[in-house]
Amino acid sequence: MHLAKRSNIEKPFEDLKDFISTILEEWKVPGAAVALLHDGEILLSQGFGLRNLADGLEVTPETLFPIGSCTKAFTTASMALLVDEGKLDWDTPVKAYLPSFEMYDHFATERLTPRDLVSHRSGLPRHDLMWYNSTCTRKALVERLRYLEPNKDLRTCWQYQNLMYMAAGYLVGELAGQTWEAFVQKRLFEPLGMTKSFTSIEEAKDLPQCSHPYLHRNDEVREMPFYAAQGAIAPAGSIVSSIDDMSRWVLFQLKRGKHEQTQLLSEEQIAQMHTPHMVVPETTKYAEMTNMTYGMGWFIHTYRGHKMVEHAGNIDGFSSLVTLLPQENMGIVILTNSHGSPVPALLTYHLIDRFLGLEAVPWNERYREEDDALKAASVEGKERSETDRVQGTQPSHALEAYTGDFEHPGYGTISITREADQLKAIFNSLELPLKHYHYDTFEATIERFDRKMKLSFFTNARGDVETLSAPMEPVVNDIVFRRLPKQQMTEKRFLEPFVGSYEVMGLQIVVAFKGEHTLIVSVPGQPTFELVPYKGMEFHVKGLSDFCVEFKSDEAGVITEAIVIQSNNVFTAKKKAA
Repeated sequence: MHLAKRSNIEKPFEDLKDFISTILEEWKVPGAAVALLHDGEILLSQGFGLRNLADGLEVTPETLFPIGSCTKAFTTASMALLVDEGKLDWDTPVKAYLPSFEMYDHFATERLTPRDLVSHRSGLPRHDLMWYNSTCTRKALVERLRYLEPNKDLRTCWQYQNLMYMAAGYLVGELAGQTWEAFVQKRLFEPLGMTKSFTSIEEAKDLPQCSHPYLHRNDEVREMPFYAAQGAIAPAGSIVSSIDDMSRWVLFQLKRGKHEQTQLLSEEQIAQMHTPHMVVPETTKYAEMTNMTYGMGWFIHTYRGHKMVEHAGNIDGFSSLVTLLPQENMGIVILTNSHGSPVPALLTYHLIDRFLGLEAVPWNERYREEDDALKAASVEGKERSETDRVQGTQPSHALEAYTGDFEHPGYGTISITREADQLKAIFNSLELPLKHYHYDTFEATIERFDRKMKLSFFTNARGDVETLSAPMEPVVNDIVFRRLPKQQMTEKRFLEPFVGSYEVMGLQIVVAFKGEHTLIVSVPGQPTFELVPYKGMEFHVKGLSDFCVEFKSDEAGVITEAIVIQSNNVFTAKKKAA
């Protein structure tokens, strides 16, 4: 079945435009840009609604929208270009290209390939809070992957993932000798004539054509901040573009890697990206869509018997969908400025129904029912949380005892601060108010997404608050953050007074520096022990939970002795004069 000829669809477009405007109004979407392509021709390229509510500025075909995870196909295309050049092989382990690459699981470390990275089969769940709003470099986040717990074995299950695409972008940069951003600009944007596309919102947000981001909540549409901390995670979702430029991208895909008369990317590599690699376990209740799979940067399935290659994108304040129907040589791009909106999907399916001459499916009504069900589930979840709360409890410590910095090697640092009688968590620059829930559990509010998360504090045998845990990734164990000592305990000027010789029971104990920020203890006949800062002038011995050293000073502040605690024994070691 083929699309109607252009002369036969010009009139129906007027009705289509009314339909699109009605849908945007119903779903409280400020603005959208829609492109429809067929047989190399752009049949529709138009903006609807407003890109800037405050100033009343309209959406045009040149309006810029962050496209979120539609970026992933640009990352796989970048990798495919390197495959064409012989610099990358899809099935050679990543470790062959990045010797320091390491995952939590040893087998995954040794065997995970570039193909695994971009087909969502690494065994690692999303762990999105690890990277969201982080200011870490791409290299630093890649090095943290080794501390993130998987929930599946390599290649056994499809699980959507952003961190693996970040790693793929890092791999592109290392092999190309330039950043992922520079590679995409030089090898894709420029050859395709995508002159108004960017790899970062920072480059685009102040341009007059850039749309503002919006959030619809509680029957109110309000502007929300751009997601600006995109640096490290950019290969998974940072591109900003327009339907004008994205139409060029769609034509490039439909023409199997060819732009005008130039074959920029081999047909073989386009086929690789558009070929199913993993079965997506989620099933749809709608008979029109079957056989959901994932290729490399694209979802592949059938829609009413027609092969569909597509990918959605969602990022703070924006929702998008790019769709290819290769057998019909048809492409659709929907870009909107509304957070987490179903509008791109329901408009896409409506367009396909209309222009394939199929009986219309009531997608709007279906998505409305789903949205109502999600809202009801959210209300029920909040009610359940309140029911589970143990009433009448108090924290076991004064609020000040919960303050400090807590660290996880993969997720980084959570800082707990106190303002009056309120605790606050600061994580990746997000400020999360904490409300006492029960016992030593506090509820954090992530206001940007109307999400709540419970943080639980735990004490050690001495009664000190030592760790906090949080369900940051729901399909693995809670992420446990361990309290860090105060910063001064790692500074050389603080540590220097402890250096020297101490005598106890006729034995000489020597405290010395290892580097400039770590103390070690040498005892005759025993291995050297590393001291780990704890609090005050007390240090634990690394690897020995029942062994600690506490230094003492006189009234003048001069260190005079070290109290050595081992199991149930306490020894006093006097410091010898220098």
